[in-house]
Amino acid sequence: MKVVLQDLTKTYPNRNKKAPGQVVAVNDFTMEIPDGKLIGLLGPSGCGKSTTLNLLSGLQKPTSGKIFFGDDDVTNLPAENRGVGLVFQNYALYPHLTVKQNITFPLENLKGANKLTKQQMLEKATAAAKLVQIEELMDRKPSELSGGQQQRVAIARALVKMPRILLLDEPLSNLDARLRLQTREELRRIQRETGITTIFVTHDQEEAMSISDQIVVMNAGVVQQIGAPQQVYDDPMNLFVAKFLGTPPINVFSGTVKDGMLYIGEDAVLPCKGLDNQPVTVGIRPEGFRLSKTGSLVCNLKGVEVMGRDISVVSTHPHCESGNIRSIIGAENAVDTGSATVRFDLNPKKVFVFHAESGSRLRCTLE
Repeated sequence: MKVVLQDLTKTYPNRNKKAPGQVVAVNDFTMEIPDGKLIGLLGPSGCGKSTTLNLLSGLQKPTSGKIFFGDDDVTNLPAENRGVGLVFQNYALYPHLTVKQNITFPLENLKGANKLTKQQMLEKATAAAKLVQIEELMDRKPSELSGGQQQRVAIARALVKMPRILLLDEPLSNLDARLRLQTREELRRIQRETGITTIFVTHDQEEAMSISDQIVVMNAGVVQQIGAPQQVYDDPMNLFVAKFLGTPPINVFSGTVKDGMLYIGEDAVLPCKGLDNQPVTVGIRPEGFRLSKTGSLVCNLKGVEVMGRDISVVSTHPHCESGNIRSIIGAENAVDTGSATVRFDLNPKKVFVFHAESGSRLRCTLE
């Protein structure tokens, strides 16, 4: 099912009497979500991603704009008539019902021509349970399940009606790290097997990038960038997106463009074509550093962290905005830990230049 959002906006009254007016939770969100794709809504807490999900589900009505499922305008359609499956962050299972009863509950509310017999409901519930691999748990209560098992029950309950779209609101945030990794892989498998258009809300950029066909990066209710995960990582539109994506995070420096050269402090790090002389902000991905005895960027060495396949070189620079610089280099490189400084050449493809005040991307050729 293709989903189209047109100029979607949601505002709330401002409860702060000292600052009357409206609080904009979602601001002019426009996007077309292709049929059968998994889309990750990504951003910090309060950025508007869960509000967007609530607008899609029908739990909230937009202040302005339209929502289409296929060719159907569902903007004012009640939630129960939209054909959505919704998985909440806290699972929202009925504690007094068994797994089987939790899964079949949505089917019991079907009426008219869609009404099912008990046998049909059981067959659909069993099929949904098999899809999420919990068919042996059907007679247990939620209190007898682990967090990961409860999550699977919630997903099966959302899928049992084969919804037009599936909405997931931070469904993995209550799981431990190892189980979260396993469950997100399961989510991707389930989505591919069912082919249901899925919208997945998370603040964890690693989650979003690992399973999404496309990610939507949001901040303060505004869409910052939409694209394939790797494309957004490799080509951020602004400093916010560059900072939000990546582990370890991007290293940010104050710099200058002067006479066709990019400077960080006194270090002329790369030729820079296409920009006038101006102060800039420079972002360098951790993997963009190349250890070199004659490197153009000179940093103060703090230490080396061995991570097996890679080495993390921790250093400082007076023009770095954060306390430490983290540079990821191959384990075959030998770092002189007795030296006070470390020198790097930079990979131009991993260096981004931003406007010093607005943070917008400045397009230039780095060599």
